[in-house]
Amino acid sequence: MERIHITGSSGSGTTTLGGALAERLSYQHFDTDNYFWLPTNPPFQKKRELEDRQTLLMTDLDSTDRWILSGSLSGWGDIFIPRFDLVVYLWISKDLRIERLVKRETRRYGKTEIEVGGKMYSAFNDFIQWASDYDNGGLNMRSKAMHEQWMASLNCKVLRLEGNMSVEERVETVIETIRKN
Repeated sequence: MERIHITGSSGSGTTTLGGALAERLSYQHFDTDNYFWLPTNPPFQKKRELEDRQTLLMTDLDSTDRWILSGSLSGWGDIFIPRFDLVVYLWISKDLRIERLVKRETRRYGKTEIEVGGKMYSAFNDFIQWASDYDNGGLNMRSKAMHEQWMASLNCKVLRLEGNMSVEERVETVIETIRKN
């Protein structure tokens, strides 16, 4: 299993696990946010054109035999599905996800920027609301239901890591799955 995709809700730890696994296994690590979003300051403000993100990701995945792709391809990356040897799905409770996201966004933008009156206040609140809807959202958005439907259609092995596990526990579980297959 040399081509691994790690997906789940925002705040579930896909990027963290992807980086840790890549380091441990000496695989290349790619994150979907780097393809979906154009570089902006502040980040995550402007989407990259669909064909451009697909071309960039295709080029990077073709550059190496062993890779880990973290993040979500929802709505734009189904062309990459045949490349996956393993999909790892992460899920944690809404409360823990939102707590992690608030901490991450505070580190990223600064507390005053995301508080009432801050430049990022509106965008931050919209993002947190969107992330809060993951467990109960429908198929028209990045949601648990959408991920469940998507995973049911895959022809590769799917590993579900649900609940609050440490990064090391997740790494060991994925490595054990790779060894068994």
